[in-house]
Amino acid sequence: MAGPKGSKYYDIFLKFKVWLENTEGESILGNGKFELIDYIDQLGSLKAAADKLSVSYRKAWGMIKETEEKLGFPLTEKHRGGQHGGNTVLTGEGKELIEAYKELLVEFDEAIYQITKKFFNKVNK
Repeated sequence: MAGPKGSKYYDIFLKFKVWLENTEGESILGNGKFELIDYIDQLGSLKAAADKLSVSYRKAWGMIKETEEKLGFPLTEKHRGGQHGGNTVLTGEGKELIEAYKELLVEFDEAIYQITKKFFNKVNK
């Protein structure tokens, strides 16, 4: 809510997206890929992460592969099945990136909240 009930800005909200891109303007990491990598970290499985996001395993695998190619380093380590089944875990660099990205989003949320509050205070006078 961006204004008091009944104000012209009551139903208006400010939204934003954050993503990483390379010098060619190609997206490397945004909301979808971030969620996928975060779920891989939480669930220990590319298949489980894909299921959680309702995307095919093939699409999820392609998203990871594309991201790793653009970054130039692996984010995940895949271990094929066996007696106990396979798993996918984040590399050290993958964990560092996802944790730093989480912190970045929190900082953006806090900054945007303050900026938005200031903006709507001005327009709601």
